[in-house]
Amino acid sequence: MKIAIAVLGVGVSSFFVYVFATLMKEFISSSARDLEVHLARFQPRRKRGELIEMHVNPVTRKASTKIVSRIALGVLVVFGMAIPFHGQQSTSGPQSTKMPDGAASTNNSQAPQEVLQELDAMKKRIEQLEAQLKQQGGSAPPPAQTAVASTPAVAPNAAGPNNEPSLNPTPIARALSTQEPAQAAKPQPAEPFAFADWTWLNGNPRTKDLPFDSKFFTPEVRVDVAYHYDFNHPQDDTISGSSEVFRSNEIALTHLGVGGDFHFDHVRGRVLSQIGQYATATPRNDASYSRGQWQLDNAYRYVNEAYGGYHIDALHGINVDAGIFLSYVGLFSFYNFDNWAYQPSYVSSNTPWFFTGMRIQVFPTEKLKIEPWIINGWQSYARYNYRLGLGGQVLYRPRGWISMLSNNYGLGADTLGIPNRTRYHTDNSVEVKYYDHPERFLDKMAFSLTGDAGCESGGGVNCTTNVKNAAGKIVAYKQSFLGYMLYNRWWFKNDRYGFTLGGGKINNPGRYLVLLPPINGATATTGTPYFTENPGDPFKAWDISATYDYMPRQYITFRWEFNHRHSNVPYWNGPGGMTPPGGNNGNPGSIVILPNGTEWFPDLRNTEDRATMAILVKF
Repeated sequence: MKIAIAVLGVGVSSFFVYVFATLMKEFISSSARDLEVHLARFQPRRKRGELIEMHVNPVTRKASTKIVSRIALGVLVVFGMAIPFHGQQSTSGPQSTKMPDGAASTNNSQAPQEVLQELDAMKKRIEQLEAQLKQQGGSAPPPAQTAVASTPAVAPNAAGPNNEPSLNPTPIARALSTQEPAQAAKPQPAEPFAFADWTWLNGNPRTKDLPFDSKFFTPEVRVDVAYHYDFNHPQDDTISGSSEVFRSNEIALTHLGVGGDFHFDHVRGRVLSQIGQYATATPRNDASYSRGQWQLDNAYRYVNEAYGGYHIDALHGINVDAGIFLSYVGLFSFYNFDNWAYQPSYVSSNTPWFFTGMRIQVFPTEKLKIEPWIINGWQSYARYNYRLGLGGQVLYRPRGWISMLSNNYGLGADTLGIPNRTRYHTDNSVEVKYYDHPERFLDKMAFSLTGDAGCESGGGVNCTTNVKNAAGKIVAYKQSFLGYMLYNRWWFKNDRYGFTLGGGKINNPGRYLVLLPPINGATATTGTPYFTENPGDPFKAWDISATYDYMPRQYITFRWEFNHRHSNVPYWNGPGGMTPPGGNNGNPGSIVILPNGTEWFPDLRNTEDRATMAILVKF
């Protein structure tokens, strides 16, 4: 035993001398490299012999600290480990080179007898504890929570008179007599989509750290300031055909969002303001508020998101929310900071950014979300007619390099004043990260592909073809939507720089998803005689864009973008503008007659070229 202790002591001392030398060598050779220090908590386990379990908690420290701290660390470790071995040696008492034969025989016969007695006492105590556990109907505690040693539980320095082991219970033995059996912790389901980093996705924020967080509230602040230059040079500085860009040759506050997420005791809520140009441009595309009273366009115009709900601990989580929430129909986020491009193609820009109603988010696994909707209508504050709309989202991310999204909507009657016309729509996207080498200058590449299809049926239109009567006159026009968009993104130098190429195309006979140009102040409620949206009206368009991003920090993006957009009918604002001389006449649904008796016409063009510079911030 003495030889074994001596060999063990020499081995441990040698090991810590080696560790100390390695730390010194690492400090000298690479002072700027991160050092991962592992802090261990020791708990005895119920094993044969003495087994130590280490619960490792990694803590990262910079290796560029003073050399004194590393020397102190090595000295403290060696000194701390040396104490137990010194205590074990001192327990045996002073060693003598000569000992009387009788004394040696007496000591050798007494010590084993005392050891056996203590072993027998501890064995009985263990059996007593096990019997108590069985009577309580509980299962045996896990090994990490049971402290039992099969050797005498004697503290190193707890020697009695004549260097005999003390029979007083040690702290470990006392713990055995008082420790209550711990219930085995039930493993918690994995958090949805937490198995990978999704900051590369189009439509997802790329921030990884929260500047501030608390148990009750997580704040969020978004700022979108942009300068757009329209090469058509409209005299009224108006840009049309977009749900993100509204004025030309001006520095504009597109969006200021202030709010955040509330979360406490399974109750959740979120609110984010809508201050800036969005406060005017978003409500004017919704005609539902025109039915009835209380001016919902004014009531909600400064609210971007506002909902409350409850989280249920079932499966991998269930959320039940009600209020105004984002839709992600068309893949892109409503917030430009989250997107690969500032101006998305028509499939995204012309489809809903938000819904008003209820959603139920169900996470059957950590890789799947199923989200039914019960909503007032298609991006609407209220109902257009007498029916609610139904829809839902399915999000599936089987691996960290792919995301698949499907949004579907139906049963809503979303044409004002035509209650028997029903809208159907399906939106499907896939995003693939096909290259990921963070150690290289070109460190990441990914693409997104989105395809949409939809139609309206009833009230003089149908989903398939133009229906004619016996005389050959069309009595029901085909009213449908078909479109796609494709984007590819490159990241450089640890995601500091980004470049995106993309575009898309749509065909929307009946124009029911075409954004109405604000001619003479027209809105979705008033309409305009200069750009009708009647059954049979054709509309085909395509676009292409190039986007360059500089991202020096995760909370800010400097963006430069060029867009080329084209339609088969005059649609974009031209040099003459779309505002009558002297301003809007207050009757956007009628033609404009000038003081000289002639009719005024807006200057609409088939093509628009536009440059954008933006600063996007998110905390």
